Amino acid sequence: MANGSARDGVFLFPEEEVSEISGLKKGLDFVEVMCGCTSHRYGDAVGRLRVFASGDLQIDCECTPGCQEVKLSPAAFEKHSGRESARKWKSNVWVIVEGEKVSLTKTPLLKYYNLTSKATNGSHKGPNGRPCHRDEFIRCTTCKKERRFRLRNKEECRVYHEALVGQNWTCSDFPTDKIRCDDEEERASRKVLRGCSRSPSCKGCTSCVCFGCEICRFTECSCQICIDFTRNAHT
Repeated sequence: MANGSARDGVFLFPEEEVSEISGLKKGLDFVEVMCGCTSHRYGDAVGRLRVFASGDLQIDCECTPGCQEVKLSPAAFEKHSGRESARKWKSNVWVIVEGEKVSLTKTPLLKYYNLTSKATNGSHKGPNGRPCHRDEFIRCTTCKKERRFRLRNKEECRVYHEALVGQNWTCSDFPTDKIRCDDEEERASRKVLRGCSRSPSCKGCTSCVCFGCEICRFTECSCQICIDFTRNAHT
């Protein structure tokens, strides 16, 4: 991890995830790719998107040779491009993958977007205005059944976190008596419903998958996950 090499752009995304994206460059703690946004009136506005390890997204616009708009947020870039249906930058801002325009939502480039710094300014929030976390499952080491953990508030997140970092979690470790090893495991058709506000059967997206925020990470916890979160949150 010397000289920040563990956060080098090459480590942010596996090579196979980003190698086909046009204009790829790798920096110390970011990756940079060509991006754009299309207006039916003005055509394509292109730029350079930087995705940082912190979760920040910045775009330097290159819509004209003399454009001075730099370090724009994706939403500001979308507005600057003249896009008619603005306020949907995750779908409207695109990158080039194997010669085709692909919206950011269909790439891995947003996976760091929901890190800590973004949780505090509202980027990772559900329809109720609070951070949104999908339900998670952990398998009991005794009965081998998967059990659902709801993550709607800090207390529920702490229960899941303690179970996740524990070595031998069992149903009896749940803080209430609502789960026992004798209880049936949820049906597979029910398990696909994880609480995403975008789609009931979502398999994981930037609306419901959180990589760390003030609700699901704990400064007083000594596990490596929370230590890394606290360190990154203050750098």
